[in-house]
Amino acid sequence: MKIKLEDILPNSGSSFKTLLTPGLNDYFYWHFHPEYEIVYVEGASGTRHVGNHISNYENSDLVFIGPNIPHLNFDYGVRTDCEQVIIQMKENFLGKDFLNIPEFASIKKLFKMADHGLSFSGNTKQVVGEKLKQMQGLENFEQLILLLQIFQLLAGSDEVTVLNPRPAGNKSFEKEQQRMGNVYQYIESNYLYKPDVNAIASQVHLTTAAFCRFFKKHTKMTFTDFVNQYRINQAKNYLLQDKTISEACYGVGFDSISYFNKLFKKIVGENPSGFKRRYLQ
Repeated sequence: MKIKLEDILPNSGSSFKTLLTPGLNDYFYWHFHPEYEIVYVEGASGTRHVGNHISNYENSDLVFIGPNIPHLNFDYGVRTDCEQVIIQMKENFLGKDFLNIPEFASIKKLFKMADHGLSFSGNTKQVVGEKLKQMQGLENFEQLILLLQIFQLLAGSDEVTVLNPRPAGNKSFEKEQQRMGNVYQYIESNYLYKPDVNAIASQVHLTTAAFCRFFKKHTKMTFTDFVNQYRINQAKNYLLQDKTISEACYGVGFDSISYFNKLFKKIVGENPSGFKRRYLQ
């Protein structure tokens, strides 16, 4: 699967792009672009795949991604109604020297760190998420002022996780990321059954042993563990739709409720009924 280059144009009368809830949950959009991107997702559990980093988020997510970093759309596979705000801008969207303004010193550091991909949590995620949701009702000038405030909040936050140890927009990643795209597509098509590590290894032109080494290196987990985590993530979305535990279990390909409950608790940290009760309340 080829990585898609996304072509981004600013909103009319604006220096950046604002996108609200694009609704790509049924579309595997493995892509990159030369723009920086802020993504806020609320009301869903999904997959966070930025560069070589793969993890899950629950209920909401806030990330800041630098240029040319391959990433998966954050609503991929989500089966619940969710709200998204996406802001995309070029590095020089306010002029080529704007990051050299003394008042923007901390923001300049933030933009540099975004080359690794950044995830924000806690109070930062909550406050910035609310500000991003206000964007829709503002005029262009007020949107810009609010965006600068958001940058300053992100730059001053210590509730941040660096997603990739080294900058992730490097061209040397391209072949590896295409291979991971093929893995995702295979799992998405086969997770209801029993994904075969030998079959996917053959698809990406590796021996099974070489594929297992490649996969463990990039995901820090085995192929089986990754498939199980993907299934549990899909099950969480079923539970958030108020489906029963049985419907969630069988709906994502498990044939034993006791095994599903045990695996769910191991991965999520609580049993399915506790998860459902906590989030639906």
